[in-house]
Amino acid sequence: MQITLTVNGEQRELEVTPYTRLLDLLREDLGLTGVKEGCGKGECGACTVIMNGELTASCLVPAPQADQAEIITVEGLGTRDNLHPIQESFVEAGAVQCGYCIPGMVLAGKRLLDENPKPTEKEVRYGLSGNICRCTGYAKIIDAVMLAADKLAVEGSDSND
Repeated sequence: MQITLTVNGEQRELEVTPYTRLLDLLREDLGLTGVKEGCGKGECGACTVIMNGELTASCLVPAPQADQAEIITVEGLGTRDNLHPIQESFVEAGAVQCGYCIPGMVLAGKRLLDENPKPTEKEVRYGLSGNICRCTGYAKIIDAVMLAADKLAVEGSDSND
């Protein structure tokens, strides 16, 4: 079966089986290895993507259900030379440990800040609650999201000048 979806701004047409998971399509067919498989049950957040504006566990989505969807992976946020402010903040705050959970955490943080540009620490904790860090690096991850909120606020005020 053929599906069409937009991944990181690029429209793609792909042949999939009814049993292909979105996670596997992204990693294996498109080479987007920032999407990780952790638990395979939608509980850890390692496979998080933004699908049609919502955080989504890609391990739970049959690829045919993503037909006509817009998908953003961590690779779609910025480039090595031009990081998105949330990616920059994770680096600056020292929030990247083993790195396995980080793509999902970054996307959860981005989605939170898109919806709530000035979150409290409690709101950040809640916004990231669907993502598990097995390195127990939550303090620095929360700091990174708060730092990104500050950066984005400054960028927003600069554009209003």
